[in-house]
Amino acid sequence: MTVNPITTGRIQSAIALASSKTGVDFDYLLGQAKLESGLNANAKAGTSSASGLYQFIEQSWLSVVKKHGAEHGMAWAANSIGQSSSGRLSVGDAGTKAAILALRNDPNAASLMAAEYASDNKASLEGTLNRPASGTDLYMAHFMGLGGATKFLKTMQANPQASGAALFPAAARANHNVFYDSNNQPRTLSAIYDRFADKLGGAAAGAGATATPANYAAQALDMNGSTVITGSNESADDALAWATTAMGRFTGKATQAAVNVLRPTPDTARLAYMMLARLGG
Repeated sequence: MTVNPITTGRIQSAIALASSKTGVDFDYLLGQAKLESGLNANAKAGTSSASGLYQFIEQSWLSVVKKHGAEHGMAWAANSIGQSSSGRLSVGDAGTKAAILALRNDPNAASLMAAEYASDNKASLEGTLNRPASGTDLYMAHFMGLGGATKFLKTMQANPQASGAALFPAAARANHNVFYDSNNQPRTLSAIYDRFADKLGGAAAGAGATATPANYAAQALDMNGSTVITGSNESADDALAWATTAMGRFTGKATQAAVNVLRPTPDTARLAYMMLARLGG
């Protein structure tokens, strides 16, 4: 069986859907995905656990899924995530954990969780800064974490010419090209911020002139409580037919009932993960 690759059209449809559901700006989400993964839903970092369209590391992904997964039909995942007294998140069952982490490579789940993460950061930043948060502010929070971004933005308000490397020495050592220019001179906070603004704006523009929520509005079919999101040149009926046929194939029998692919039980989640792993191999 041949599985079609995840097309750019399907990714942009997923981002448009996430934007419409959460109110987070479409251009911001599109630009962030372009910067993080080049719109590659299967992108993996070589130096960390980051994976997927928005390059979530494991702990960040578990955190946002635990907080917002149930709102978007992933209660099975949210309810499987526990938290220790130290704050570390974990999943007791290895198969369920693998299935939850694999959702980072699903454009719909990744876009929704990235939008919720941005929405949370937006509310916090606006409460602290007493002004509307821009897309660049949100990307700073993604890049530096909410605490780092808050410190950066508050300091920049008071002293835009302050050295970023002096304020964040550890981050500067790990991201030399961000904090220093081509002459190895430290960039000011204002210069760093403007650089991120340019990159974010350029990434969104470079993703395609037709990339708008209207152009890439996702088609959806609700059947027995399951929503199937389709991309370019795919019908909802085809998508659901593929899912039910594939699930029947890997269980060794025909599927007798519709499978809720966005709200699986832990057992069907593990099955879906193993199915995708086998197809990917």
